[in-house]
Amino acid sequence: MFENNKMKILFVSAEVSPYAKTGGLADVAGSLPPALAGLGADVRVVMPRYRQIDAKMEYLTDFPVRVGTKIETCIIRETKMNDNVPVYFVDNYNYFDRDGIYCYFDDARRYAFFCFAVLEMLPKLGFKPDIIHCNDWHTGPVCMLLKENYKNIDFYKDVASIFTIHNLKYQGNFPKEVFNLFNLSGHLFTPETSEFYGMFSFMKCGLVFSDKINTVSRVYAEEIQTPNYGEGMDGILKNRSQDLSGILNGLGYELFDPEKDPHIYFNYSKDTIHKKYENKKSLQKEMGLPQSDVPLLGVVSRLSGQKGLDLIMDKFKDMMEQDIQFVLLGTGDPYYENGFNELKKVYPDKLGLHIGFNAGLAQKIYAGCDMFLMPSRFEPCGLGQMISLRYGTVPVVRATGGLAETITDYNMNPVKGNGFSFAEFSADMLLDAVNRAVIMYRSKPAEWKKLVGKSMLQDFSWKKSAQSYMELYNLITG
Repeated sequence: MFENNKMKILFVSAEVSPYAKTGGLADVAGSLPPALAGLGADVRVVMPRYRQIDAKMEYLTDFPVRVGTKIETCIIRETKMNDNVPVYFVDNYNYFDRDGIYCYFDDARRYAFFCFAVLEMLPKLGFKPDIIHCNDWHTGPVCMLLKENYKNIDFYKDVASIFTIHNLKYQGNFPKEVFNLFNLSGHLFTPETSEFYGMFSFMKCGLVFSDKINTVSRVYAEEIQTPNYGEGMDGILKNRSQDLSGILNGLGYELFDPEKDPHIYFNYSKDTIHKKYENKKSLQKEMGLPQSDVPLLGVVSRLSGQKGLDLIMDKFKDMMEQDIQFVLLGTGDPYYENGFNELKKVYPDKLGLHIGFNAGLAQKIYAGCDMFLMPSRFEPCGLGQMISLRYGTVPVVRATGGLAETITDYNMNPVKGNGFSFAEFSADMLLDAVNRAVIMYRSKPAEWKKLVGKSMLQDFSWKKSAQSYMELYNLITG
C-alpha cells in the first residue's frame, strides 16, 4: 500500500553511520532509512556536519538561525546514502567544526541550533514531511518547537512527530537558562513540560511534545515505565503508555555477513561451518592465546557499568577454572580498563585483551569465538547478540530489554532456544549461564553444532522492523 501512497519522512539524528558514529544510534540511522526507502517511502536524513565527515556533498542553501539572542548562519549540504536516500548536513563552523561529536561545554546551544535548523530548512528545500522522526535527546526540542512555535505556520500544519528513545539514560539535561535559547513562553518550562528537577531536559521535550513515542524493543518499552529502568522519566512514560511502542532494531545483513565480510580471516556459511574453527585459531594467534579447542568467549563492548562487566570481573577466576579462553575488545570507564588489564597479568594465556576501538578486530571476534557475552544491567535493544547469531557465535546474555526479546534460553526451550540467558542481575547467575553453555559445548558437540547452525538461520534483518515503522507512521498520519 505504501508504494502508491509515498510516505514522506524526515529522519533526524545526531549521528549517522557511516558519516559519524559513537554507538548504536548511528547504526540505526544508517540502516533504517534505506530500508524504509525500499518500502516505497520518500525518506530523507538530517544530521550535523562534523569535522570528521569526509563525504562528497553539494551546497543547497543557507539561512540565518536565531538561538536565544544570537543569530548565526546555517548552511545545508547534501549527499546520498545508498545512492537513493538524501542526507542533509547542517553546517556551522562555530558549532560543528570540531574534533569528536559530543562532550563540549556548549552542547546545549549546539543542538538547540541543530533543532531550529532542521525545521527552518524544510520550506527552503521544498520538502514537507508527513513525519519528522526524532532520535534521542539531541532532537527532543524539535518536537516541542514543532508543536508550540511552528504550528501556526501554514507550511508545518499536519506535520507529525515521533520520538525514538535509543537509551533513556542519556537525557540532555542542562541548567534552566538553556530554556531561554528557544524563545518560548515560560509556561513551557514546568514539571509538566520541559523542566526536569530544575533542569531543562532535551529528552523530556521529546517525551512530552511528540505525537508518538517509540523505543527500540518491546521489552524495553515496558521496562522504562517502571522506576528501576525509567531514569526518573517513568511517570511521563506511564502516562503516555497509549502513545508508547517498541519496535526491535534490525541488523544490516549486507554489512554483517560471514560469507562476504572482508575483515574476518576466512569467510564461511552454515554449510561451511568448519571454516569458523579456522577463524577461531587465527583469532587465538592474533590475541596471543594458545591455539586449542577450549571454549572461547568474547566481548565487544563499551566499557561501562551498563554492560554488566563487573559481573564478569567478579567471577573471572571461577570461569578460568573451567579451562576456557576469553577475548575482550572495548574502551570506556578507566575502572574497567584497569580491571581487565590486571586480570590479563594474572591470566596471560587465557585472556586476550585489546583496550580501544578496532572495527576489524570486532568482526574477527564475532566470527572466531564460540560464545558471546552480554550480561547487561539494561539493554534497550543490543546489536551484539544479533551480530553474534549471524556469525554462529552463541550468545550468553542477561534477559533484559532487547536481549530478552531476541534470545531464548536453550535449556528452557531446546526447540526455540538460540542462546543462554539469565534473569537476575548477579554474578552467580552469569556464571551459571556460562557453565551451562560450556558443558553443552564439551559434552554434546553434535547438539552444539546444531545450535550454531540454527543461530545462523535467525532473521533479524531490517525488513520486518521497517515494515513495523511504516505501519506506525501510517497510524500517526491517519
